[in-house]
Amino acid sequence: MSKKNVIIIGAAGRDFHNFNVYFRDNENYNVVAFTAAQIPDIDGKIYPKELAGKLYPQGIPIRAEEELTDLISKHKVHECVFSYSDVSYNQVMNLAAIINAAGADFRLMGLDATMLKSTKPVIATGAVRTGGGKSEASRRIVDVLKAHGVKVVAIRHPMPYGDLVKQAVQRFATIEDLKKHECTIEEMEEYEPHVVRNTIIYSGIDYEAILREAEKEDCDVILWDGGNNDFPFIKPDLMITMVDPQRAGHELSYYPGETTLRIADVVVFNKIESADLKDLQLVRDNVAKVVPHATVIDACSPTFVDKPELIRGKKVLVIEEGPTVTHGEIKFSYGSITAQKYGAAELVDPRPYAVGKIKETFEHYPQLGPVLPSMGYSIQQIKDLEATIENTPCDLVVIGTPIDINRIIKINKPTVKIGYELQEIGKPDLCDVLCDFLKGKNLVKKDCGCK
Repeated sequence: MSKKNVIIIGAAGRDFHNFNVYFRDNENYNVVAFTAAQIPDIDGKIYPKELAGKLYPQGIPIRAEEELTDLISKHKVHECVFSYSDVSYNQVMNLAAIINAAGADFRLMGLDATMLKSTKPVIATGAVRTGGGKSEASRRIVDVLKAHGVKVVAIRHPMPYGDLVKQAVQRFATIEDLKKHECTIEEMEEYEPHVVRNTIIYSGIDYEAILREAEKEDCDVILWDGGNNDFPFIKPDLMITMVDPQRAGHELSYYPGETTLRIADVVVFNKIESADLKDLQLVRDNVAKVVPHATVIDACSPTFVDKPELIRGKKVLVIEEGPTVTHGEIKFSYGSITAQKYGAAELVDPRPYAVGKIKETFEHYPQLGPVLPSMGYSIQQIKDLEATIENTPCDLVVIGTPIDINRIIKINKPTVKIGYELQEIGKPDLCDVLCDFLKGKNLVKKDCGCK
């Protein structure tokens, strides 16, 4: 049987994982290219031979998604495998139509073909959309596990945007490791909150190797800290999925968010304090329809401000977490909501003052509100972020990202930092759920006093 020529359509994450676990040593397929979207400056690189395996001694080219139809024709491609996340069903099926019209099959890979199995119990977090509160849920889970005396190591959904060979297996145990691995701002936003809690976190590209290294750590449980709205790379024993009533209906209309919802053992309704009641009820109805067996938890993510008195009456520039307000499509997130709560006179729109890569980001995401996404995937993008902040006429900069970017860029204006953590409302809460899970695995080492 002749080999099938394949293109893997991705965004430097799920695409590499699907290749590694299914296609890398598979003699039935010939992967002719990856295509890249969502994340800037990925295309034009090579998926290196050191990671591609013996079937690909030259590595595999990574091309822009815009070249897809030409690549299908040039390489006589039989199959295109869609492998990235947080996209609407309209966008997915539009791409499927383009691929089918070009002559190739369109494929979505499922759990059995892509999930690794661990020797340790696995708790996984995910969300139906980017910016749904998964990161603060992961932090809360870590705190609860440690309160029960349980040792936990986290594995994060990939964000490999630099030297792919060096990033094959990454271990973060200290703040210095963030610099050692040349992390982007997005990576720091996800890794640093774990590190400062003295939790080791792994990430990278080769998740079979990453998982086996994590299993060697002195830990009782592995936490899969998911990204975007993707389903886990590792088979979970307990799946916790966040839904967001601020984007009601998206739980059944975005890929692969609905998949992440359908495999949930626990569904957390986050941000209910700021949700419209009709929207909240719609999400409750959809969840009850799709996963009637799931345990439901209500929650909010209250913010904490270091110097709230500086906000009142000021013209402020709000910096929000990049992915949440770009492909996550949230117009106002924690920073802007908090600025309004504490009486900001104006949210200054940075778009007229943006330069370089940041200007390109605004052009690519025209729905962005008067906020500045914390884009920092490259040195140039970080420089452009700094210049855009400097150019924007404001009295105060409100930093709504999980890290204090003052440590990364120079801001010549007064700043305040917004923090946020998950807070469950009523019962059951995560402590109840995790306590029952740990008891079932005979892992409770001390009474946390939750019951």
